[in-house]
Amino acid sequence: MDSSLRFPSSFVFYFLLFTTATAGAPADPLDVGTIPFSDGFRHLFGESNCAPSVDGRGVRLLLDRFTGAGFTSSDMYRHGFYSAKIKLPSDHTAGVVVAFYTSNGDVFEKTHDELDIEFLGNIRGKKWRFQTNVYGNGSTHRGREERYTLWFDPTEDFHRYSILWTPDIIIFYVDEVPIRQIRKVEAMGGDYPSKPMSLYATIWDASDWATSGGRFKVNYKYAPFTAHFTDLSLEGCPVDPAILRSSSTDVAPACSVATTSLASKAYSILTPRRRAAMNRFRQRYMYYYYCYDSIRYPVPPPECVIDTAERVRYHDTGRLKFGSSHRRRPWRTTAAPSYYVNADIGAYTM
Repeated sequence: MDSSLRFPSSFVFYFLLFTTATAGAPADPLDVGTIPFSDGFRHLFGESNCAPSVDGRGVRLLLDRFTGAGFTSSDMYRHGFYSAKIKLPSDHTAGVVVAFYTSNGDVFEKTHDELDIEFLGNIRGKKWRFQTNVYGNGSTHRGREERYTLWFDPTEDFHRYSILWTPDIIIFYVDEVPIRQIRKVEAMGGDYPSKPMSLYATIWDASDWATSGGRFKVNYKYAPFTAHFTDLSLEGCPVDPAILRSSSTDVAPACSVATTSLASKAYSILTPRRRAAMNRFRQRYMYYYYCYDSIRYPVPPPECVIDTAERVRYHDTGRLKFGSSHRRRPWRTTAAPSYYVNADIGAYTM
């Protein structure tokens, strides 16, 4: 090597240390236990389009011109951690929605609670977008919606999506990255989900709203649209739906031990590394934030913490202003391994 290109050994050491810290080590990996599909789930609708995988770990959901498909957990849960690795349909997916969510609408029709992750298909060549939402006690007119893009292509490989729900906190995860946190405040009242919920996963035709407000519909020339789910996780206190239908008994005392255990899990704690990753994700990839939607909410909902410096990046509609960074950032076309968290979402380990 040309002596002019040699570096001091100390420089090489710290360079290797830096690259390892920021690109090689996983950031607080989630400790997720999984169960076979048959142990915790059942078909919901479109049974012919709901096919368990050969290894029993997951299921394939299809949308064709006749029906979509879905599955649900066999039990309802009083708080919990719900998680799955998901691979989304590719190609032209306008109007297609893949949802992974919790709800109790079948039991509490007018006062239901819900926690949503909904993937919104798009026209060929455009990114999948997705949203999260929170409803409590039937407060559908006060949805707490956020919308985002991703730092990877969710059609090329499986990625883990998770929802944590405890009496005090809700956290949404993508892989190891927490993307959203809601802390319960007393002023939320019944808007904070409190009743046992089931886990659901569906694929369906949402042509009337999903892509550009319904401008682009599902094109069944590209059907069937296939979403794959595997490595499913259900952790929490199971509650028999029949008990809820026939009794007003409060199940909280019976679930106190499970709830305490849930709150002690590593994924229930936002370490400094995780919080830095979340802030980085939200800065780069969130493009709608309900707390800044002053047209919809002249007075922000009580759980909102307004960051005045961040607020200037958004219109009064809560949408990110044109030209912000997420519009310029191209999709990465390779799957995102665990070190992606450090490499893209935040080099925060130094």
